[in-house]
Amino acid sequence: MAAKRNLAAALGRWSAEHRKTAVFGWLVLVVLVMTLGSSAGQVNLTEADYGTGDSGRAERILQDAGLTEPAGELVYVRSDELSADSPRFTKAVADTADALEATGLVTRVRTPDTTKLVSADKHAVLITYDVKGDPDTAADRVQPVIDAVEKTDAAHADVTLGQYGAATGLKAINDSLGEDFVRAEYTALPVSLGILLAVFGALVAALLPIALAVTACVGAIGLLALTSHVVPVDGMTNSMMFLMGLAVGVDYCLFYLRRQREAGRDNATALQIAAATFGHSVLISGVTVCVAMAGMFLSGLTVFEGFAVATIEVVVIAVLGSMTVLPALMAMLGDRIGAGRIPFLGRRRARRAATGTPRRDSVLLRGVLARPAVFALLATAFLLALAAPALGMKTEKLGTDKLLPEDNPTVVVSQQIEKDFSGSPAPASVIVKSADIDSAEMKRAIADFRAEAVASGRTGKSIDVTVHAKENIAELSVPLAGNGSDATSKEALTTLRETLVPDTVGKVAGTTALVRGDLAFSVDYNDQLKKSIVPVFAFVLGVTFLLMLFSFRSPVIALTSILLNLLSVGAAYGVMTAVFQHGWGASVVGTEGIGAVESWMPLFVFVVLFGLSMDYHVFVVSRIREAYDRGATTRDAIAHGIRTTAGVVTSAGLIMVAVFAVFGTLEMQDFKQLGVGLAVAVLLDATLVRAVLLPSVMLLLGNANWAAPKFLRTSRPATSGGPAATPTAPERAAAGR
Repeated sequence: MAAKRNLAAALGRWSAEHRKTAVFGWLVLVVLVMTLGSSAGQVNLTEADYGTGDSGRAERILQDAGLTEPAGELVYVRSDELSADSPRFTKAVADTADALEATGLVTRVRTPDTTKLVSADKHAVLITYDVKGDPDTAADRVQPVIDAVEKTDAAHADVTLGQYGAATGLKAINDSLGEDFVRAEYTALPVSLGILLAVFGALVAALLPIALAVTACVGAIGLLALTSHVVPVDGMTNSMMFLMGLAVGVDYCLFYLRRQREAGRDNATALQIAAATFGHSVLISGVTVCVAMAGMFLSGLTVFEGFAVATIEVVVIAVLGSMTVLPALMAMLGDRIGAGRIPFLGRRRARRAATGTPRRDSVLLRGVLARPAVFALLATAFLLALAAPALGMKTEKLGTDKLLPEDNPTVVVSQQIEKDFSGSPAPASVIVKSADIDSAEMKRAIADFRAEAVASGRTGKSIDVTVHAKENIAELSVPLAGNGSDATSKEALTTLRETLVPDTVGKVAGTTALVRGDLAFSVDYNDQLKKSIVPVFAFVLGVTFLLMLFSFRSPVIALTSILLNLLSVGAAYGVMTAVFQHGWGASVVGTEGIGAVESWMPLFVFVVLFGLSMDYHVFVVSRIREAYDRGATTRDAIAHGIRTTAGVVTSAGLIMVAVFAVFGTLEMQDFKQLGVGLAVAVLLDATLVRAVLLPSVMLLLGNANWAAPKFLRTSRPATSGGPAATPTAPERAAAGR
């Protein structure tokens, strides 16, 4: 019996026979997990958790000493007419300082009288202050301060005030992401429903995958809250998990439902066939996605670990739902799953099912079958052409000025500060931990550092020193030459780390001196990403090869799976480089070339695509293998596999493309890059790769596709058997063509 041949078939049969238990058990599970998660609360990453390298170690020194640095802020005051020493200008500065103090939310308010932060043209100054309390939550509390500054700005028509800093910058990002993700979530659902209506031609069949995917996402959000107490997550992980879970969950259900419809038997038998074949494929696909995402644990970055946990959880729950509650609902609904038919679409599908009329091969499939070498060459050349720009890909950790649109007020103020005050928006910070921070030797070393830093020309002249005597820690705030992120600033950071610090404070015995700050964080983050590329890629490629080898018992199929996916990833890299680094066609997605791709993008896109694209590969190759196992020739098996999966793979691909394209509508540059990269790659993968390149390559390889060492031929896992092994009337007609 098919139900006894694999786990998916057994689960599907049990669920169909115990419908109420499966359905209500699923609902109870989702509600229970969500309730427990809500009660436990979600633990988000702290500033120190994001760090790595020397900057990360410096953050942890401060955190361990209870000296978590408050969120530092700047108020930029400028007048094109008034000079900084004019009465009206100084009055505006004084009123701003008073307004800040009056909020009761700030500390260490310092004006240019003490900081000497006056621009070279004497028309701009900076007021500095810190937001009281935990810096990780400062963005949530800074709005009254923003309001106070805006009110002061309105009262002084002859000067312009602007704000920039850790709290206001993060608030701008959170506001942008929050609004965008809410819009994205509400957009993705109706778009997915619309595509499903077109695919099934019936309202009930279209709503079923949406309902199951949404409940899976809800359960995963609750589970993530529980596991976040072990692996903290980024604040935006829930939204990303929802969109990815929606895409995967809908795809799994779509494949399952279409396979059941194609079987052409009574409802119970058709359900067994779907469970034994595509149910098994869903399991293989889910395991592949989870294993690929597990590669992120080798990145050494906590934020990636959180993304990996979230994706694995939502995929596991989606697979569980597809293999249990979906068969139960399908058995419960029976023929009513086709209720609410859409005119024309529903009628056409019903007529085809009733008459057993097979789909005719498309012109493209006939061409591939006739000239596989030509189509393989053309498809490969096209993908390589798309990938070519990736050879010159430049990555960097994007700052706020590049993440947000250029007309965002925070970005405008940041750029004005960079222009008038070199290095002021994001100064480096040297954290010095010593056995005796108040010793004469350490005081001399700090004085020497200040003198040598200014003399080097690599830093600004205003170097502030804050000493925490009880903790034996000193913080040295060092404005870097350049704009805080350009080549000049990077050279200054290198000089600071390799020369200035080691030659002064670093020489004192028993002292640890580390450099932190925005640029230091970016450099260390990029260095860690570069180190993790090889182990992550090797892990994902190796384990995926083994999974495909185990699933299909064919080294050739496993190897071609890897190579075809690499082509899709390469094409995605090339498109991202062309659009976001060089600006080619950037206006189409509402942005412009910024000269670089976000540093975490290549690794993240590789892992996600390698997991998700295996969905289509497993489903298509499974159908090909089914036909081959039933005695079809390799050519007929390939034709059968492509013919029977072309429509559903394209439909599933459109849903994923639509969901990922939603990312491309966000204002944030990194999520825009992610959306475009994933959408392009999935579109190519579901169409060009699976419909042209895969059949072409398999046709050229012929019987070599099935060649395997003796130990692999002994026990291939069954994906079909019993009822599933017998072709339906449409399948027999199609196979004979």
